[in-house]
Amino acid sequence: MNILVTGAKGFVGKNLVANLKNIKENKNRTRPNIKIDEIYEYDIDTEPVLLDTYCERADFVFNLAGVNRPKDTAEFMQGNFGFASTLLDTLKKHNNKCPIMLSSSLQATLIGRYDGEYGRSKLAGENLFFDYAKETGAKVYVYRFPNLFGKWCRPNYNSAVATFCNNIANDLPIQVNDRSTQLELLYIDDLVEEMYNCLEGKPNRCNYEELVPAADADGKFCFVPTTHKVTLGEIVDLLESFKAQPDTLVMPQIPNNSFAKKLYSTYLSYLPKEKVSFPLKMNCDERGSFTEMLKTANCGQFSVNISKPGITKGQHWHNSKWEFFIVVAGHGLIQERKIGSDEVIEFEVSGDKIETVHMLPGYTHNIINLSETENLVTVMWANELFDPQRPDTFGEIV
Repeated sequence: MNILVTGAKGFVGKNLVANLKNIKENKNRTRPNIKIDEIYEYDIDTEPVLLDTYCERADFVFNLAGVNRPKDTAEFMQGNFGFASTLLDTLKKHNNKCPIMLSSSLQATLIGRYDGEYGRSKLAGENLFFDYAKETGAKVYVYRFPNLFGKWCRPNYNSAVATFCNNIANDLPIQVNDRSTQLELLYIDDLVEEMYNCLEGKPNRCNYEELVPAADADGKFCFVPTTHKVTLGEIVDLLESFKAQPDTLVMPQIPNNSFAKKLYSTYLSYLPKEKVSFPLKMNCDERGSFTEMLKTANCGQFSVNISKPGITKGQHWHNSKWEFFIVVAGHGLIQERKIGSDEVIEFEVSGDKIETVHMLPGYTHNIINLSETENLVTVMWANELFDPQRPDTFGEIV
């Protein structure tokens, strides 16, 4: 299959092309039914003559080309309708009836604040494609996308999320006129997955009830089922918590497929080089060091402990707190004894055979570096954050 992507250097185009290449090169094996031979990338700076060649050879076309921020509103129609006409005429010239996808916008509904020249140009493009389908019999997939966000989106252009991510990551000011303003947002990776559905001839179809897509297997339009409705205030608050994470070490809740998880990935893509790494506070003494690495809202915290040769650490117990000890380098011995008992259970541990040992509630425990020359490095997880007011830690020799 040869695939033509117009607008290949734009936000959607760049993400789509990169992921199509992953399938082509067999790096992504989640879509075994998609076989890609060539990917033709066409954009505003591509030699126009190549469009003729690409349209002759294409087996599928993603038309992502369009104008969002022209100097003159007349350019909307030229960029969003004019190029679409050229593309379809070129396909007809070669009698190429391959499937074609059109990137449109909710603004094509012309409802309320969407009644403008941009929306009119998008609606004109939609009608052009539907007429083309009737004339040629080609399959046409028309998507009305809401606001988009994700990596590689251009800030200070037409995405508030991109601007907020970029500015907060780079310590630049942001402007929020109304925190209660709600946006419907579509994540770029969800969009790309739906484009795979298109390639497989299985797009999600719908009809529109004003601005709302209603799933319908025989629907006129296509849509991406997963979107997120969030306010500007919620977006900014999440971004501020992401920015604070290197200082607090607290990882906000980011459930699977949640907006927070997708926004965090987006935010990180805007970090400047100097923020890609950040220091951790090492608590050092003559025995070695102890460093908190990561804290979570509901799932405890991670730390790393380094013990010098011959050193014993621990010698305490907890009522409810429990931990995992995972030795990743060195050779050591973990001992545990139930309070009120004389029986000691022991676990010889080594970085050569990585395993997890529970530190049991109600058991005093220690970890001993058995090496005379090497440090003992242990990754530790505790089921709760350390609270200095209620440490639940009581010294007692094993």
